[in-house]
Amino acid sequence: MDFLLPIFCVLVVGAVIIFVASIRIVQEYERGVIFRLGRVMGAKGPGFFLIVPLVDRMVKVDLRTVTLDVPSQEAITSDNVTVKVNAVVYFRVIDPVMAIVQIEDYRRATWQIAQTSLRNVIGQSMMDQMLQDREQINDTLQHIIDEATEPWGVKVSIVEIKDVELNSTMVRAMARQAEAERERRAKIIQAEGDFQSAQKLSEAARIMNAEPGAMTLRYLQTLVEIGVEQNTTTIFPIPIDIISEYMNARRSSDDRKSANEKLDAAAGDTAVS
Repeated sequence: MDFLLPIFCVLVVGAVIIFVASIRIVQEYERGVIFRLGRVMGAKGPGFFLIVPLVDRMVKVDLRTVTLDVPSQEAITSDNVTVKVNAVVYFRVIDPVMAIVQIEDYRRATWQIAQTSLRNVIGQSMMDQMLQDREQINDTLQHIIDEATEPWGVKVSIVEIKDVELNSTMVRAMARQAEAERERRAKIIQAEGDFQSAQKLSEAARIMNAEPGAMTLRYLQTLVEIGVEQNTTTIFPIPIDIISEYMNARRSSDDRKSANEKLDAAAGDTAVS
């Protein structure tokens, strides 16, 4: 019986070693893809589970959302403008087995397809569309990248264009265009203001013409406004009717004088003949 004790101890130690080697612990945000003799057995986790040592192999897959920076890509838009665009891609693994079996490195593959898709979409878009309708371009990129990575068990949730760089010549041209647009709007606003002011003045003139006392009240209001300021200006309002009558009388006198001169000239010519 004494010779069985060492064998029993060896068996116990071996069983403990095998048990410890078979223990696997996977975090809440991870899954373990199990391969048994080269064949996929599925994904396990999270938590504690056992595998068969020397037979099973486990590959951990992170299920958290990954932030992927797409480096600046130089491309030519559909209206022949050279731009540099960079973006950011948010994706996560939704099928750990597919992410391990279908693709060698799903992170690098997603990074490469994001760069290629960004250049393609920029080449099919116009510069004004990239600057004004960026949400539509982001949605198009997200749809293209997600469709390409779906067989790999990867879900692309968000794609955002971060920056659009233009050359200095194009920046100056856009600045001149924006300045011309602002000047055009300013002229239109000024013309509309002049038109509205002319309408109001025309209405005011009709009202004052209908009420003779309105002009006198306007004279008095103007004097009050001038008197508020501390100045030495003195204004004597003269009714327009008096001036018009004076001008008419002077014009009639000039006409009579001219007629008399013509008559005297005609009489002189007759006497000479």
